[in-house]
Amino acid sequence: MARGFVKKRGEVWYAYWRDRAGKQHAKAVGSRKKDAEAFLVAKQKEVNENTFRELTKIRFPEYCEVWLRDYAALQVKDSTLVNQKSVINSSLIPFFGSVPLTSITTQDVQRYVSHRIEEGRAPATASKALTLLKTMFKWAVEWGYLAQNPAEKVKPPRKQREEMDFLKPDEIRAFLNALDDEWKPFFHTAIFTGMRLGELMALQWSDIDWNSSTIHVRRSVWGGRFQEPKTRASYRAIGMAPSLAKVLRDWRLVASYSDMNLVFCNEAGGFLDKSNLRNRVFNPALDKAGLRRIRIHDLRHTFASLLINQGENLKYVQQQLGHSSITTTVDRYGHLMPDIRANASVKLDATVFNAA
Repeated sequence: MARGFVKKRGEVWYAYWRDRAGKQHAKAVGSRKKDAEAFLVAKQKEVNENTFRELTKIRFPEYCEVWLRDYAALQVKDSTLVNQKSVINSSLIPFFGSVPLTSITTQDVQRYVSHRIEEGRAPATASKALTLLKTMFKWAVEWGYLAQNPAEKVKPPRKQREEMDFLKPDEIRAFLNALDDEWKPFFHTAIFTGMRLGELMALQWSDIDWNSSTIHVRRSVWGGRFQEPKTRASYRAIGMAPSLAKVLRDWRLVASYSDMNLVFCNEAGGFLDKSNLRNRVFNPALDKAGLRRIRIHDLRHTFASLLINQGENLKYVQQQLGHSSITTTVDRYGHLMPDIRANASVKLDATVFNAA
C-alpha cells in the first residue's frame, strides 16, 4: 500500500505521498483538510494501481507560453488569441507570479476572481478570465503538468444584467434622417439586420440574395482582414426588409468600387475604420438628431427589440442574431416581452372557461 499523510502549512493543506520507487511527492490542495485527504486517497490509488505519473515541473509564466504556442495559436481566431494574450500578460501573470504551476490551488483561483471584482472589473470580465484559466489548466492536466484542474470547481461571479439601450421607431427615423446620404445605407443595414460591426464591414455583394430577400453572414473583419464569424451559429441568413432591399439596390449604383466586392468600403475600396465610424459619423448623427449617446452595438439591440415588439418568438430572434444558445437570447431580451406574457395569461381563462 502507498503511504502518505496530509499536513497544514499556513492556511493551505498539503498532501504527501510516495511513489513505488519510494520518492516523496507533495501537493498544495487547498484550505480544507477533507479536500487534501480526498486528493491523497486518489494519489495512493494511482500508485497502487501503477497509473501514477510524475508531473513535469514548470512555472506559471512558462506554462502560459507553452499553452499559447501549442494550443491557442492553433485553435482560436486571431482576435481571440490577441485577447487571451492580453489577459495573460496584464492580469494572470502579474497576479500568480512566477510560482510553480503545481502550487496553484483552487483557493488561489477563487482569490484571483475576487481580486478582479475588487479592481472594479465587471463580473463578465472576471468570468471570461476564469473560463480562460479553466481551459489552460485542463490542458495542463492532459499534458502532464497538473494532476487535477484547480479552477474546475471555482464559481464565476454573479453576472449583472447587461446595460442595454436601443432606439425606438421614432428615434430610428430621426437618426437616419440626421445622417449624410453616404452613410444612410450602412446604418440602415445595421438597424434592420442586427449584424455585428465586423460582419457589416465584411459584407460582400455576393452575400445578398435578391431573389429570396436574405442577407447571408459568412465572415467578419478583424485587424484589417477577413476572419470567420464569431461562432458557428453566426453563419446565418437574415431576412431583408423591403425598405432595406431598396436602399441597398440604390446604394449599389453609387457605392465606391472595391476589389474585395465590399458593400461598404472606404474611398480606396478597403475596410471601413471603426473609430472613424463612431467618432466622425455615428456620434455626430446622434447629436444632430437630439438623441442620447449609445453604442453602435446598441443598433443590434434595436433590431432585436423591433422583432420582439412585432411579436416574433425568441427562437427566431436567436437565429437572426446568430446566438449559439437561446439562453443568451432569453437572458438579454426576455424582459422586453411583458405584453406578450400578459396576453398569454389572459388567454388562459378563455381556454378553460370558454371551451365548453
